[in-house]
Parts: sequence; structure tokens; C-alpha cells
Amino acid sequence: MSRYVAGLALFLGAASFAVPAFSQAGGLKMLAGIAKGEWTVTYRDGAPIRKVCVRSGRELIQLRHKEADCSRFVVDDAATKVTVQYTCPGNGYGRTSIRRETGNLVQIESQGIESGVPFQFVAEARLTGTCR
Repeated sequence: MSRYVAGLALFLGAASFAVPAFSQAGGLKMLAGIAKGEWTVTYRDGAPIRKVCVRSGRELIQLRHKEADCSRFVVDDAATKVTVQYTCPGNGYGRTSIRRETGNLVQIESQGIESGVPFQFVAEARLTGTCR
């Protein structure tokens, strides 16, 4: 009986790792479905407005970390909301949730550490034109 329990535990443990790996491979479909072009990010805390050229939607994940070599892990990939955790070697990490209201409007929540300093923000991003 103990072999059966050990085998079942091993199978369930392996199965729990399979789900995130599958999510990683085909993830972030919601972001791929938003409009491409110039988006204006308005921070709720009054920080300066920022313009972002969106080509894939993924540009909205790392608004505080510009590095391209950050590793990402998709935590949640639903039809209207994605959550991604990322780590940037030598510059910290972050966790961002993006909720789509329409193809031209999203809500962003992000927190993490950048250059040793914690950050947290809530923002709205809206399509405002074409990229220059």
C-alpha cells in the first residue's frame, strides 16, 4: 500500500509542475489581443504620464524594468486578466497584473523591487495613437 501512496504522490507532484509549464508555452493570449500602437499610461498616484509603443502587449508588463533579459513566469493567464512575475538579474523583480476592459483600455497593478528600492503602482493604459 505504501508504494501506491508514494507513486500517487510522485504523480500528483509531477502533474502540478506540468500546468505552469503549459501556461508558459502558450501564455499571454489576452495581451496579444489588445490593440497595437501608442498607449498612454496614467498612474493613479500622480506620477508623470508615460507613452509606450505596444507591439505585442508584453511591453506593459515591465514598466519599471526596461531590461530585456528578465525571466518571466506566467502566474495567471485568463481571458481578461494576466499576472506575470519576473526577475531581472542585478536589478530586482516585479509582479504585474493587467486587466483588459476593452482592446483599447487596460488596468495595471505592479509591485516589486527596482535597484534595491521597493515600488508599487496602479495605472490605467489607453490606446492613444500610432507609434512614432
